[in-house]
Amino acid sequence: MAKTLIEIKQGLECHVGKRLKLKANGGRRKTVIRSGILAETYPSVFIVELDQDENAFERVSYSYADVLTETVELNFLDGNKAILMEQ
Repeated sequence: MAKTLIEIKQGLECHVGKRLKLKANGGRRKTVIRSGILAETYPSVFIVELDQDENAFERVSYSYADVLTETVELNFLDGNKAILMEQ
């Protein structure tokens, strides 16, 4: 698992434009699973453009701290296999 926010940000910058599946804590024991494309990275947050047929929202943003605290788990899809963010 990435140990610092900088390492997480650098790891995500390498995957901009790639498909991913994310699992986020929705609160009160609710888990939200979404899929889309990593659109952009910014100094404090990253943007995911969601698949329109599955979601009501166009885009969502999460902070790198969400990945660090495991509130959000990211799986990048490479063909049929997933590449975990923990690499």
